[in-house]
Parts: sequence; structure tokens; C-alpha cells
Amino acid sequence: MAVGTEVPQLVSSPRWWDDAADVLVVGFGIAGACAAISAAEAGAEVLILERTGAAGGASALSAGHFYLGGGTPVQQATGHADSVDAMRDYLTAVSPEPDHVKIDAYCAGSVAHFTWLEAQGLTFERSFYPGKAVVQPGTEGLMWTGNEKVSPYLEQARPAPRGHKVNVPAERGGNEVMRVLAARVRELGIRVRYETKVDHLVADGDRVVGVSWPGGTASGAVVLAAGGYVMNPDMLAAYTSRLASHFVPLGVPSDDGLGIRLGQSAGAATAHMAGAFLTASFYPPAVLLHGIIVNKAGRRFVAEDSYHGRTAGEVVAQPDSTAYLIVDSEHMAWPELPMVKFIDGWETVALMEAALDMPVGALQETLANYNVAAADEHDPELGKHPDWVTPLTQGPWGAFDLTPGTATYVGFTLGGLSTSVDGEVLRADGSTIEGLYAAGACASNIAQDTGGYSSGTCLGEGSFFGRSAGAHAALRRQEGD
Repeated sequence: MAVGTEVPQLVSSPRWWDDAADVLVVGFGIAGACAAISAAEAGAEVLILERTGAAGGASALSAGHFYLGGGTPVQQATGHADSVDAMRDYLTAVSPEPDHVKIDAYCAGSVAHFTWLEAQGLTFERSFYPGKAVVQPGTEGLMWTGNEKVSPYLEQARPAPRGHKVNVPAERGGNEVMRVLAARVRELGIRVRYETKVDHLVADGDRVVGVSWPGGTASGAVVLAAGGYVMNPDMLAAYTSRLASHFVPLGVPSDDGLGIRLGQSAGAATAHMAGAFLTASFYPPAVLLHGIIVNKAGRRFVAEDSYHGRTAGEVVAQPDSTAYLIVDSEHMAWPELPMVKFIDGWETVALMEAALDMPVGALQETLANYNVAAADEHDPELGKHPDWVTPLTQGPWGAFDLTPGTATYVGFTLGGLSTSVDGEVLRADGSTIEGLYAAGACASNIAQDTGGYSSGTCLGEGSFFGRSAGAHAALRRQEGD
């Protein structure tokens, strides 16, 4: 596992270059692949520099969701009305510090981007999975993957499902995405250098003009698409301490933040570096959403039908990051994902309350108040959707432990280099670093924290802004700017 927060040294142009291209793409995950394809489609000569021996990166480990909307062919075919405005309203509502320019571009270009993805060879079944799950169990092309139907967002933006998954079963989608895009890279004749770890950017004055690696150099505009920093414990400790312990990193060994640090060597600013996605999903099965989640004081704090990433973030924010899922016998089931631990069952709520070391009467009061409102399919406290509001009155009662360290949490980083809507890397004063672009997990775009994350955002924004960065880099290079 790579360690360190050191920023590499920026080096000067060599007397001669070992290689050259119009656009150099550092990294061959979803963002790098789309940047390279887009640049090649714009007429540029492209060279991908990948530090490992194969394409894929962390993108290949994903389920293959793309968060897209505004009226895609899959949404239309399955009868789900959506609009650019509704998608924009939602992404704005869930973002702590919304980047309106990027959100506007992403939403306005979402349908066209879906068409572009299919033109590369990706396929999406025109079908809908209606259940509440982390990922579709089959090949269904669309499902709910965020908090669109969760209060308060339900009232702030017209909801629509936007989780588009490629046409392969369950969790195998990311691997299929990268297989198809790698084939497209080959079809376009894009050169790839594997086992090539870029360790320095090369500059001419304040302009980036190439890269270097042990034993070689290449000139060209540079697109950094080298992943996040979830595998770098020193960077985790420095930027997002919530992921520094009691969690399992979701990533590949090369997710060590090198792309971010390369950008910093040229004077780049960063954004939302404390942002992270984390989860320990207790569903599916969806029946467990009928339960209530309480902290160690026996009080509810999050609508239980929330997307699992939002729930995880709220759990971590509780005192001692301690929380429990409480269910009655009518809604008891075993989680399909082995992430949360069943504690025990009790004949009375008072016995459960004592066993969980909660204040006397606290859980009993919470459950009694919830049951009164639930009898009318209503949750005035947190706005839980009526679909999941049911009295929990059938003893015995059981509890699952959602506390990090007992429950298995997984996560990845969201922050990265500051960029323009075209992928240009920015300094702290907002000026662009000429010749340098970034996309994917080493750039900060739409996803900012786990509370506002929706499954498919990483592949969605990585492909969208990677495509933009590649096209813009090709254009600027050809203009000789």
C-alpha cells in the first residue's frame, strides 16, 4: 500500500523527449478511457499511460451504474418522466456546496452523454427494477440509486430513478464497462503504455507540457485520471479521518493519490478533500427498512428509507458513531449483504433498552411515538416514506449493530483537484494551469459527501467530465495554445 502526502517535484523540459502525443492521459479507468476516446474523436493523437498492467482501475470493481437523467431512452421506455430541471434541482439540493456550472452542464448533457456511451458499445436494457437494493440483481437497466424519494429531497425536486446499469447481472457491470471501453480504445488506434508510473509533471514556465516516468518522458497536454487516495493511509489521516479506521477501502492499490499530488506540484488547488462515500448497508431485503434506527440515547436521527450512503454518514456523525437498527418479529430478516451484525432478540422493549445500555424509558418512548404515527402511515419526525412506515408492535424485538468496527463499513474518497467544467485544473485564485486537465476520482466534480451521493455518480461524472477534458485538451493542443 502506497503511503505519503509528499508532492512530487515539478521538472523542466528535457533536451529531447522519448515520446510525444497531442494528449497524454494518465490512468486507464473510466475517466481516462473516456478522455482518451473523446480526444481521439476530436482528431488528436493520444497516448494513455497506465501504471499497472491492464485497463480498469477502481472503475472495473464497480457495479456498472451511471447516474444519468433528464429523459434518457431507458427512462422513457420504462415510463419514468424526468427533466433537466428536476435532475438539476435534486443534485443541487443534495450537494453541500453545489457547483452550479458543473451541475447545469451535467444535467443538460445527460441524455446526449447516454447516447455517446451507447455509441461506444455499452448496452443498457430498457427495463426497470422496482425494489430497494444496493444494485439490481439481474440485468435491469434502471433503478432508484439515491435519495430522490426521501424527505426532504422529495419535496425539493420531482423524483425520478436515474441509476442506469449496463446490461450484465448484478455486480459485474464495472468490469463490462471497462472491457467495452478498452476495446473502443483499441479500435481507435489509441496507444497505451502499461507498467508506466508517471512520477513528475514537466513544465515550461507556468505551463504543463508533458510528463516523466523512470526512464522516459513524453510531451503533450496532460489529463490526470489516476484515481483517488483511498489506499493512502497518510492522505486519509490528513484529509478525511473518518476513513482512517474501522472501514474497508474500496479501490485498487494505485488509488494512492498520486494524480492529486501531481496536480499540486503544478500549483493546483483541491476541493472537498474531506469528502468520502461510506456504507454498511443493512438492506436488502427491503423489509428491514420498516425498522427504526436509533443512536445510543435511543433517539431516531435519520429516515430509515434513506440511500445507504446517507444513512452511513448520519451514523458516523452520532455520539461515539453508535447506532442500532430495531425491528419487530413481523419485519425481522437476515441482511443479504454481510455488513451488519445481529445482536440479539428480547421479549420486551424495556429489556432491549437495558441490554443496549440506553437511558431508561428512552427507546420505549421513541418506539411508542413512532408506532402511534405509523398507525396512520405517517412519520412526522423524519418524513420516512409511507411505503416503509409500519407499526413495530409484534414482539419479540431484535437489534442489529450499525456501529463502525462492529458493522463492516466500506468507502472511498470523493475530493480532488479543483477543475473547470471543461476539466482544466485550477489554482486557488481560479486561474487555469495551461496544459493540465483532471477527471475522475482525482478531480472534484459533483459528488462531495456520502449524504448526497447516489450510486452511479462516480462512473457518471467520471465518464462525462473525462470526455469533456479529453475534447478540450485536444482542441487547445490543436490550436497551439
